[in-house]
Amino acid sequence: MINITFPDGNVRQYAPGTTAMDVAKSISEGLARNVLAASVNGEVRDLARPITEDATITFHKWEDKEGKQTFWHSSAHLLAEAIEALHPGTKFGIGPAIENGFYYDIDSGDKPLTFADLPAIEQKMLELARTKSEYKRTEVSKADAIRYFTEKGDEYKLELIEGLQDGQITFYNQGNFTDLCKGPHIPSTEPIKAVKILNLAGAYWRGDEKRKQLTRVYAITFPKQKELDEYLVLLEEAKKRDHRKLGAELELFMFSEKVGSGLPMWLPKGTALRQRLEDFLKKEQLKRGYQPVITPHIGHKNLYVTSGHWEKYGEDSFQPILTPQKDEIFLLKPMNCPHHCEIFAHRPRSYRELPLRIAEFGTVYRYEQSGELHGLTRVRGFTQDDSHIFCTEDQLKQEFLGVLELTRYVLAKLGFEKFTAQISLRDPENKTKYVGTEENWQKAEQAIIDAAAEVGLNTVTELGEAAFYGPKLDFMVKDALGRSWQLGTIQVDYNLPERFDLHYVGSDNQLHRPVMIHRAPFGSMERFTGVLIEHCAGKFPLWLTPEQFAILPVSDKYVEYAQQVQQQLAVDDLRGIVDDRNETIGRKIRDNELKRIPYLLIVGEKEAEAGTVSVRKQGEGDQGVLTISGFADMVKAQL
Repeated sequence: MINITFPDGNVRQYAPGTTAMDVAKSISEGLARNVLAASVNGEVRDLARPITEDATITFHKWEDKEGKQTFWHSSAHLLAEAIEALHPGTKFGIGPAIENGFYYDIDSGDKPLTFADLPAIEQKMLELARTKSEYKRTEVSKADAIRYFTEKGDEYKLELIEGLQDGQITFYNQGNFTDLCKGPHIPSTEPIKAVKILNLAGAYWRGDEKRKQLTRVYAITFPKQKELDEYLVLLEEAKKRDHRKLGAELELFMFSEKVGSGLPMWLPKGTALRQRLEDFLKKEQLKRGYQPVITPHIGHKNLYVTSGHWEKYGEDSFQPILTPQKDEIFLLKPMNCPHHCEIFAHRPRSYRELPLRIAEFGTVYRYEQSGELHGLTRVRGFTQDDSHIFCTEDQLKQEFLGVLELTRYVLAKLGFEKFTAQISLRDPENKTKYVGTEENWQKAEQAIIDAAAEVGLNTVTELGEAAFYGPKLDFMVKDALGRSWQLGTIQVDYNLPERFDLHYVGSDNQLHRPVMIHRAPFGSMERFTGVLIEHCAGKFPLWLTPEQFAILPVSDKYVEYAQQVQQQLAVDDLRGIVDDRNETIGRKIRDNELKRIPYLLIVGEKEAEAGTVSVRKQGEGDQGVLTISGFADMVKAQL
């Protein structure tokens, strides 16, 4: 018999070869009906896979992330089956699950898919789902795999097979469709009840702009039609909140092809917004003992060879910058940390100086593929609210907890109350991706795990998501629509201090190696601002918004009084505009409400005589008449 251990610690015995579905049925028929996959010894697997040795088991239903991912990956195979049935000869690239739904990259030859084809594909998917076809896993030899896809004429699958080891190749079959896949999958197509193809886009094969461009078919499925309907409503709201659309409407930022893709330019209102975010964090950092520094936008190649960034990110960087000096090569800065290491190393350091906290709003550059660029949230040039803390091992825990407190404060101040802290660790199966010793990695990973536990953070652990030089605590923040975004990050690093040979003189008069903490509560100013725009639908917190009020004179006769009101409010450090356009008051109200200005102050004859303003609040309408000082006091009380 084998021992199966459940999440609550309970242990039951089963015969070898028992499947996860057998175990689920032994608990309850209800669980067996609803379970989609299971983690066996930490690996998400099909429910039909035999378990041959002692194992831990966790069941995954639709409500779980793993359940959704398995459901959507299985739906990608169903999408491919439907496309192949309606468009014979189509060749298939990859079809993974993504955060919401899935996609499949396809090559349909001379007749590429169009949006007109999508309703028929959706109907075919539902038709095939109703056949309740099982997802069957088969282990195949490399030779047989090559033979199958050679006969099928699918060069994309053949290329994928080239990188696989014989004995580790599996096919999955459902209905009339067979795919190269490692799984896992749900038991059958039966749970797939609602389907929507969301978009078609171009995608270069394997992300290489020199390879053929395939059609990427984005879709999503649900076990209930009601859930799909609710998701589509959410999607429409997301379109209204799209930061690219609102950024243009509110005149916050712009892009220019002449300047270059992925290189945002901040317009005056957006610059004011960004500067207030920066000023807010700078003030908090000064309170906590951070010292501001400024470093160049470029650095010598040798700097990044030392740090390891050249080896790990050289291909993702812009082309090297050659100078008139022979063999002198510079790079656009991909990270701020190597520069900050050099600042620490520029003179001898004593333990009395530690912790040393240096901070910079430093702009960095990374060459993202053009197809991956997306407004402010995926760019090629961005500014990190970067800081590096150099401390002793004894100080590490307290410093990490201090950064945690600051990051949580920053997120709360901007209205991001819901978040999960993701503990991002090494991939235990591929440690070649990382630099540093096993001992240092274990110490760094344990430091993050212990600190998160001490403050009771809601955490998840993701293997393989660490930076190449150290583990991370990433803040996965939920916005107003429930979408998850990775914003702030904290990283523990024993490795860069070694690579840069950093040291300080301890109380024992001996040289010691400092530990580094990398941290960025915003993450990057561009990404954070893009997420913030969508989170609040352009209606920023009153302390942050570019214009807190607009004064609307009912006619030209009252423009001068409006300007006096503006000047008086400026004395109280309140900011706003006078809308002196030759338009009706109704038009002015509509236009300024569309600009998401929190307060509209209407002034006419009565207001000018009494020294008052008629107040309208965004989304709430008339608020009555107030004196100018009364309005100022009301606003200041909300800041």
